[in-house]
Amino acid sequence: MSAWIGSITFFGAVILYILLSLGLPYGEFAMGGRHRIMPSQMRVACGVSVVIQLVAILYLLQAGNVISIGLPFDRRVCYFFAVYLMLNTIMNLLSRSMKEKLVMTPLSLITAICFGITAMNG
Repeated sequence: MSAWIGSITFFGAVILYILLSLGLPYGEFAMGGRHRIMPSQMRVACGVSVVIQLVAILYLLQAGNVISIGLPFDRRVCYFFAVYLMLNTIMNLLSRSMKEKLVMTPLSLITAICFGITAMNG
């Protein structure tokens, strides 16, 4: 169950980062909230982030025995993302953007917990 919840919440971040990479005005929800519309270099970073997040979702689903696609080290990768997302949660809490604090902090925390639970149970 944690793999499903984590994938759905992380997919919310994927959607946001796709929109940011396309230049839509949702920058207050990400990367410190400094830019309403991401500058071109940050759009590229958002696009790269989308790829990484999608791969992480695949690892989460595999470690949670939802899918089986032969990805190596699935539990270790889930532990890595659990730690990364906990650090991300802290950074979101420290953001100057209230939108990032209120929306992305809980999203990141829930996803981190789901990665951790899935890694421990996988």
